[in-house]
Amino acid sequence: MPRRSIGGPLAIGIISMVLVLALAIGWQILVWRDDSQAGAGLSRFDAVLFVLGSLFFLFVFVGVVWLCVKLVLEMRLNQSQRAFLDAVTHELKTPLSSFRLGLETLARHQLEPVKRGEFIDRMSEDLDRLERTVGSVLSAARAEETLHSKSSKDHVELLGLLTGNVEELRERHQLSEDAIEVAKTHPLDVRGNANELGLVFRNLFENAVKYSNDPVRIRVGIEEVSDGRVRVEISDDGIGIPKHELRRIFRRFYRAGRDVQRQVSGLGLGLFVVRTLLRKHGGRIVALSEGAGRGSRFVVTLRPA
Repeated sequence: MPRRSIGGPLAIGIISMVLVLALAIGWQILVWRDDSQAGAGLSRFDAVLFVLGSLFFLFVFVGVVWLCVKLVLEMRLNQSQRAFLDAVTHELKTPLSSFRLGLETLARHQLEPVKRGEFIDRMSEDLDRLERTVGSVLSAARAEETLHSKSSKDHVELLGLLTGNVEELRERHQLSEDAIEVAKTHPLDVRGNANELGLVFRNLFENAVKYSNDPVRIRVGIEEVSDGRVRVEISDDGIGIPKHELRRIFRRFYRAGRDVQRQVSGLGLGLFVVRTLLRKHGGRIVALSEGAGRGSRFVVTLRPA
């Protein structure tokens, strides 16, 4: 389904605002000129009508602006939701089709053990992909539901948490030891829930691998800043992010340009979950990039324990 441009409704809204504003100013000038030419000035009744008319036009102008803004936001949300549904359909349909094909092949043919093992491994990968897709949707729903709940006051040893995620990532993507470099530092404790913070960094690491070119090179820096907070910087040499999209990438359902969408699958929920969970923990995240093809950096700031 083609995406509808918001340029038309936005142009109509702007033209309407300009016309309302021009009508209000012109009306006031005409009333003032007529009374001035009469030589009597504004009477009390005319002054009341003048003020009420000005307020009326002001309310109409504000209403038109509000409607225009709401229209644009609603259209953007609809576009994001449509893109999300397309992505979910693709992420579910592709592994299901492959899984069905594998089952039919195993049922109809007597395969050699090696070939049979290859089909089973491929079907396992399809199931893992389905599980990750469902997990992403559930994580986004849970993150939004728990945003206003109290954050955990548990102490989390950050270096151990990051190291565990890195090892899991290396094993899942079969990366070399030097693909991910974690800066050596003394143990630092932060405040929060270990499972939720683990999901935060897992999503960031997955994105770094997903949007990196071969060979994968990811660097993880950890430092304690002046106010006692702990800062974690995850950088890569991947495809980068256009500067005008650095803030948008944290929106729900938002994904970068169409070229990236064709190259890499995804739902546009990972970074939304990251930002939501970090807000719950009193932390924040900033995305930095010099532009397309120049890598990305994600800086996470957490509260100390």
